[in-house]
Amino acid sequence: MNPPKIDLAHTALVLIDLQKGIVGMPGIAPRPGTEVVANAVKLAHRFRAAKAPVVLVNVTFSADLADLVKVETDANSFRGPFPPGFAEYVPELGPEPTDILITKRQWGAFHGTELDLQLRRRGIRSIVLGGIATNIGVESTARAALEHGYQLILVEDAMASRSEEMHAFAIAKIFPSLGLVRSTEEVLAGCPA
Repeated sequence: MNPPKIDLAHTALVLIDLQKGIVGMPGIAPRPGTEVVANAVKLAHRFRAAKAPVVLVNVTFSADLADLVKVETDANSFRGPFPPGFAEYVPELGPEPTDILITKRQWGAFHGTELDLQLRRRGIRSIVLGGIATNIGVESTARAALEHGYQLILVEDAMASRSEEMHAFAIAKIFPSLGLVRSTEEVLAGCPA
């Protein structure tokens, strides 16, 4: 075990797209969305108990999808319509009244949101990051966090993707260049009780 030293006075937990329409998607790997949520809940309990910020990020769009990014891509992306309740946070996570709620309209949680402002005004220098999908919303947010100067701890078992291969590539090849890759238990061990 290699727990990081976490200063909860200057660290926020940021959880990406742990919402009903994404957690419940079929084919999530290498673990089901419910396991990702269970690990995220453990982290959220520790951060909330320490009065450290918990940021819940969801993705949603207007009813007419006018704010959906419209670019030509080779891969077929889901373009809506989105089912009822798609953007609602999974109930296991709350939200709690002290949580910071951020809604994004693209992959990453920084562009076009007030995430950076909310973190900086609270004196946050480090981010513990998890969510679904590892190589989409989480990776996009991680890359932007690095560019904004945040120290990152990426929680491997509090993430999953559309395939085991996509998840594994981000964990092994991308995230070690962006920050520290750790398990939920290692992060909890690095947090003051």
